[in-house]
Parts: sequence; structure tokens; C-alpha cells
Amino acid sequence: MATMTKKELIDRMANATGLKRVFVRDLIQRFLDEMVAELTKGNRLEFRDFGVFELRTRKPRMARNPRTSESVPVPVRTVVKFKAGRFLKEVVQNGPAPRGRLGDPAAPSAAKASPPQA
Repeated sequence: MATMTKKELIDRMANATGLKRVFVRDLIQRFLDEMVAELTKGNRLEFRDFGVFELRTRKPRMARNPRTSESVPVPVRTVVKFKAGRFLKEVVQNGPAPRGRLGDPAAPSAAKASPPQA
């Protein structure tokens, strides 16, 4: 399984839109900064059909050091949880999207496009 880096995402988005790479980089970074800021405030981020990011608090617990078998206390911690949306689940499970864009029912699918009339 391959890993996509932020740089690769920026390059792909710049090529797909024809926008300058610097502009796309700043836009993606601003988007990520806004996500972090909202999560830091304790807010939930919901992107319809894609998924939901929210904070969860994990209870304190006792863990075990595998090397020494010593019990170690693990304090309370806040973690980011992501729950995939309906459309994302369908695409991951069944392959390519039946619609043109994520969550955009108006975008025509390539398979449903009618042949040109002569």
C-alpha cells in the first residue's frame, strides 16, 4: 500500500486545477490549520458523506511494559477520532465512485453519460 504525502497531494491538486503550486500549498495548509484550530477548541468537524472528526477522552488505565512486565499508569488523554461517512465507506468497499465528486449527486457519472448525438 502506497503513502501519499502532502507534497504529492499539492502537486496532484495543482496539476488537476491548473492553479499555481504555491497557491494550492497555502490553501491546503490553511485548511489543515483551520481543522486543527477547531479541534483544539473542542469543536466537531463534519464533512457530509466524507466523515466526522471529533475529540474523545480516553479514561486512565494501567498498562504493562512488555519488556519488564511492570505495570505502568497511563493518564487521561484526549484523542482525535475519525468516523467515515456513508459515501466514503461505499467507495472504499465497492471501488470507484458511482458519482462524479464526493457527495455531489448532480455531478454526472462517466458510466451514465449518453453518447453524443450525430
